Amino acid sequence: MGRSILIAGGGIGGLVAALCLNRAGHDVTVFETVSEPRELGVGINLLPHSVRVLHDLGLESDLAASAVATSELRFCSDDGVLIWSEPRGLAAGNPWPQYSIHRGRLQMVLLDAVRRTLGPDRILTGHHLDGFDQDKDGVLARFVDRRSGVLVGEYEGEALVGCDGLHSALRRSFVSDEGPPRYSGLVLWRGAVEAPPFLDGRTMFMAGHDRQKAVVYPIRGPVEPGGTVLTNWVAERPVDVDVATADWNAAVDPADIAPWFADWDFGWIHVGELLASTEVAYEFPMVDRDPLERWSCGRATLLGDAAHPMRPNGSNGASQAILDGEALAVALSADVGVAAALESYEADRREPTSRLVLANRQAGPERVMQWVEERCDRSCRGRHTCVPTGELEREANAYKELAGFDLATLQALSHDRTPHLNAEPRSTPCPT
Repeated sequence: MGRSILIAGGGIGGLVAALCLNRAGHDVTVFETVSEPRELGVGINLLPHSVRVLHDLGLESDLAASAVATSELRFCSDDGVLIWSEPRGLAAGNPWPQYSIHRGRLQMVLLDAVRRTLGPDRILTGHHLDGFDQDKDGVLARFVDRRSGVLVGEYEGEALVGCDGLHSALRRSFVSDEGPPRYSGLVLWRGAVEAPPFLDGRTMFMAGHDRQKAVVYPIRGPVEPGGTVLTNWVAERPVDVDVATADWNAAVDPADIAPWFADWDFGWIHVGELLASTEVAYEFPMVDRDPLERWSCGRATLLGDAAHPMRPNGSNGASQAILDGEALAVALSADVGVAAALESYEADRREPTSRLVLANRQAGPERVMQWVEERCDRSCRGRHTCVPTGELEREANAYKELAGFDLATLQALSHDRTPHLNAEPRSTPCPT
């Protein structure tokens, strides 16, 4: 028998969870804070294990039409000399592609799918989670208009899922004294601009070191043959920021950022010129939060950035939220009580995502660029040899295994398409 599930947050994680739960036969309603969802943001990456979930939801053609199938990942020093490269997605022999896509475009694809499959009345906009009560029979969630604070509705369900992001209201109800996010000391500036394709038109590269870094990849192919591609870029530098008062996603002039990369001309791309040609960029202090000892309390649980906000190293945030949604649907479809099901979901997902949060604090797979910065005497030409290839390969493979998208894991998933929980629930008091 299907369960009535309330989802607070209509971002990527919340929408995927809604689709997975609906496919499993549950009665789902999504509550989104904004009144009018729009295609906002810049680029993100979807790793193959998360693409598997989206394909299973029937979104294969939508993704193929909206995204770029990444063929290669490159790491370079700040002069463009190659450190390490590896094929990605289908080019690596994986059963599913790796995609680069505009975040807003992906959200619209998911939103359309939710409205089409669940019905347009099952996503309520202008509803911001304000609090909830629960008892042995169910949960009552209260939603307000975020700007006015006026109550817009109270809704009953059997479970409440907090997919409400970095500043999650549901998470605060579990851990009231957590404080602001944990600042990395680094600020990201992000933008997207139409530009000529570089290399094979499907390559993602990262260049630099811990004092200055650039990440560039296409997120939409040419509209017509020989045309430009929508190219996403990220610039990163250390900056002192008070995250307690920070304005996430503040718009800035890329002309203020481009001079830092004025001499980053690699021949196949000029990073400074790419940034300078962009109309607007968005500033984002790079933060995360310490892993929680628990995500769930009775009939309420967390998902995605609400549960495990992580630094973007390794391009894992959206992918892990998608995997959360699948695992949640599996858990809630088991023949156990709601609280036990949520604990099973948490037991399956909390430990691996906690390991990723901590690994990304060490720059994840991107730390190979810092190895070169520290070891190289600038005598390397064409390709860096200052770090042994075996060391680079081990680092790349270790991270893929940690994140769950190594080739062996993906091949196993392709043979067994039924997701499984592999941990036992526990019975401990909710956090206070």
